[in-house]
Amino acid sequence: MTAISDLDIFARVARTGNMSAAGREMGLSPAVVSKRISLLEDRLGARLFQRTTRHLTLTETGDGYFKRVVDILSLVEEAEDFVNRRNTKPRGHLKITAPTAFSRLHVTPHLPEFLNRYPEIDIDFQITDNLVDIIRENFDVAIRIGELEDSSLVAKKLASEERVLCAAPSYLEAFDAPKELSDLEMHNCLSAGALDVWRLEGPDGPQQFRAKGNIRSNSCELIREAVFAGIGISLLSLWDVGPAIKSGELKVVLPEYRGMSTDAIYAVYPSRDFMPSKVNVFIEFLTDLYGLEPYWKSDIDPKSAKGTKAIIDKNKKKA
Repeated sequence: MTAISDLDIFARVARTGNMSAAGREMGLSPAVVSKRISLLEDRLGARLFQRTTRHLTLTETGDGYFKRVVDILSLVEEAEDFVNRRNTKPRGHLKITAPTAFSRLHVTPHLPEFLNRYPEIDIDFQITDNLVDIIRENFDVAIRIGELEDSSLVAKKLASEERVLCAAPSYLEAFDAPKELSDLEMHNCLSAGALDVWRLEGPDGPQQFRAKGNIRSNSCELIREAVFAGIGISLLSLWDVGPAIKSGELKVVLPEYRGMSTDAIYAVYPSRDFMPSKVNVFIEFLTDLYGLEPYWKSDIDPKSAKGTKAIIDKNKKKA
């Protein structure tokens, strides 16, 4: 098959009628241009140019070939322009996957601003708490929360992920609030998905605790609502329950323990090479939105034991 570069050389020679001029346009020597034209003619089994010492003119076959080559090069240029425009200006179909609760709370409310800023982008948003194969299912970007496994995918940290142990005041009033990590063995600990083993950092470094309770679900939102209902204790994200802690609807227990500091919120995508502009602007939008200190952590101190201590003292008085 003839290379596009050979077609380009042929077309430039045909337009200029001069191999030296064509070579100057392409940064090639006249000898290289002449050799490429000769190889093209040999490959086609036809003479494309009539050569004299002073003139270079197309043969009848060469003229017909030239007209068709011009159309081919025009289509190639149009195809390259299409790709360049899509990569330089944010536009097109953006396919995203993200966890349910995080999408509802911290992505969807901001989509109007994003779409107003980039009106030539349309979004296909697939919500799931399960990990999906973004390459096989043709996703442009995924939002993932936790500690990422090693993979060939590229990850961009959007924000820190901070998890705290918490419970509703009604639960803590009905049961003695835990004072030590081992006390959790006597409590109804609710887990979501793969979080049945709570990976924690505390005064003595990393700790693990296997959560045991009467509810387990693949839905973080269900576990969250069970905690609000006073059913038990769970390890929940500040982006999910920060406002409830601030208002007093939930209380932090064992505030000296929290989820692993290596956990984070990431944008994950297939490759950093030739990344479409639509993907880049979406990731930049979320990065700017959340910032170094995410807005959901504003005025919340998960280390504070004030609320829990009051309940512990209240239970001591009851006893």
